[in-house]
Amino acid sequence: MEASIKKIEDMSLNAWPSHKMELYDGWILRFSYFYTHRTNSVEQFGTSTLPWREKIPYCENVYKRLGTPAIFKISPLVSPDFDYTLENRGYEIQHTTDVMTLCLRDARLTAAFDDVQFTEAIPDSWIFSLFDLKKMTNPVHREVVPSMYHAIPKETLCASVQKNGKIIATGLGILDRDYIGIYAIHVKEEFRGQGLARQICTGLLKEGKKHGAENAYLQVVHGNAPARNLYTSLGFHDLYTYWFRVQPAYFVLYYTYHFCCKYQSTVYTLLSWPYTKLRAADLRQPCFFLLFHYGRYSIGSIGSPSFFIAK
Repeated sequence: MEASIKKIEDMSLNAWPSHKMELYDGWILRFSYFYTHRTNSVEQFGTSTLPWREKIPYCENVYKRLGTPAIFKISPLVSPDFDYTLENRGYEIQHTTDVMTLCLRDARLTAAFDDVQFTEAIPDSWIFSLFDLKKMTNPVHREVVPSMYHAIPKETLCASVQKNGKIIATGLGILDRDYIGIYAIHVKEEFRGQGLARQICTGLLKEGKKHGAENAYLQVVHGNAPARNLYTSLGFHDLYTYWFRVQPAYFVLYYTYHFCCKYQSTVYTLLSWPYTKLRAADLRQPCFFLLFHYGRYSIGSIGSPSFFIAK
């Protein structure tokens, strides 16, 4: 089982590149302006020679400089003692995710998918339609993330369903070795419950078989019962679970407070104006990014120490 987990962990790294990456003693530090936990976290992929007491602070300082919390992915391949070490440092668990797999010869693929369109490239129109389906308006993400999709090094199968010339449902298959990974299954709210996600999954899996895939994998966040029910009905079953340990918000806001002292006038602008009026280059400053994601913890004014006290 460990070999299967390692294989899927490797393939998932191939499937979803980050905006920036750093290799460090068998760990990979990924950074993407916190678009997702997976693309903005530390993953252990090789032999480590340095002690954790040295490596964890190093990673914290790297992410501090980049303006996001340090996040560590915890899979079954990671020592339980490492997870316990992070817990003792105050790291909280977020985004618990189940990895499900399927042998394609056992798949239950009965749905028609005549309305599903496929391309091998990932067009920008598909990416921005996906942003709209997810209601993702962060201008930094909209600028940076398309390059991450275009950087996927493996063969892709891009799926969509259109209505009146607009994409209302998406899916992405990524072929790697004898697997197809299923990603980006999204359906516009008013069209949910009509079987579009099933059609897209069925189409991707059948197209994957044509391209030589014998197995499939996907990842579903805990609590997403509709998605889990769909995947189970197609024949997927649980293989393993992973989660993320996230640095305490107190320390992140503390770092941000000191950084913001240099940019107070601009930060006041951010707090009082819609962020869409600011330049994307400004929004890429670490302090701005953290205000978006951790502002809900702050109280008081940004010019006082109370800014970084969590509610």
